[in-house]
Amino acid sequence: MGFGELQAFLDRGGPVLLVIMAATFVMWALILERLFYFRFAHKQIAAEAIAEWRSRSDRKSKLAHWVREKLVSEVRAKAEQNVQLTKAMVALAPLLGLLGTVTGMVAVFDIMAITAGADAKAMSAGVSRATIPTMAGMVASLSGILFTSGMDRTVNRSVQRVEDAMEID
Repeated sequence: MGFGELQAFLDRGGPVLLVIMAATFVMWALILERLFYFRFAHKQIAAEAIAEWRSRSDRKSKLAHWVREKLVSEVRAKAEQNVQLTKAMVALAPLLGLLGTVTGMVAVFDIMAITAGADAKAMSAGVSRATIPTMAGMVASLSGILFTSGMDRTVNRSVQRVEDAMEID
């Protein structure tokens, strides 16, 4: 697909399609950030928290339990960073598609009012503005859903591993 074809597709979809495209880029930037985090940084952060716990001589007192909870909480916070924002972007995509549907149908009704329904070609442009953003919003959302469902499991498993490694004497 060349630049001209992409421009024509974006024109047919209307201005809402540009917003969907921008939201999808943001969503996938957040997804890639989390993938890189778990691939390169999480192991080090988890190891540091475990090492800090194991370096303690006291692991039985109430204070020790609070320290353990704090360490696990810090690991969880870093692991969950941007996951909720990604879920929000996943939920936003179909709503933006619906906005495109409404704005496209308003354009169709405007053309019908002006031409009394006689200009089918002009009405078809409005129908494109109604359907293309809907499709784009759904596709963007589906791609994000696949990630977020797996990311929840990854976060929970990785935090559980840290908790398990911090055995209590």
